Amino acid sequence: MRQHVNPLSRFFQLNHDLPSLDELFHDSNLPIHLDIGCARGRFLLKMAGSFSKWNFLGIEIREPLVIAAEKERVQSGLNNLRFLFCNANVSLEKLFLNLRRSKVKRVSIQFPDPWFKKRHKKRRLMQPSLLFLLAANLDPGAELFIQTDVLSLMDEIIYLIDMSNCFNTISNLDESLNSYSPYCFVTEREEYCIQKGLPIYRKLYVRNSNDVTIDS
Repeated sequence: MRQHVNPLSRFFQLNHDLPSLDELFHDSNLPIHLDIGCARGRFLLKMAGSFSKWNFLGIEIREPLVIAAEKERVQSGLNNLRFLFCNANVSLEKLFLNLRRSKVKRVSIQFPDPWFKKRHKKRRLMQPSLLFLLAANLDPGAELFIQTDVLSLMDEIIYLIDMSNCFNTISNLDESLNSYSPYCFVTEREEYCIQKGLPIYRKLYVRNSNDVTIDS
């Protein structure tokens, strides 16, 4: 079951102080995989435990999930992984400044809250402003991976990304939206969908060299 919080409420509009890259990771020279909306973080815990040459950063708007994920990270002794409590649509710009943006080589957005009601669409994670920040801060060659089990949401995200003209679909993936995941571990929601036989819609993009324009 999805547990929603309203990202537009006053509490979640606070622009939190965020740690620097050197404060986050033992080896700040490693490339970074940023997972936006990481939930309980079990996907990143597995990834960080298997890929020591990457740093992994999960950001999540539901603070209790971040606290639980950080506790498990500490218990696991993983120094290439951190979880932060923040609202991506408020704090992402500051976060990229702190991360030395050239270090962010992968961004994943997996099963974001769909907010089905029309009047709630402004609460969705993938807003034009968020995509603008991603395009402006990712270097050419950086990857952007999207997956969801809601086709209408996926169609909207694809439209925003295509309109930006800043990302290309990676051609070695199955062209259908039911293509495989590029990662060897699954999220909690992904595992649930697989067990229930529910469709999952995926797209893997790479940042191209096009400039970000105001129209984007």
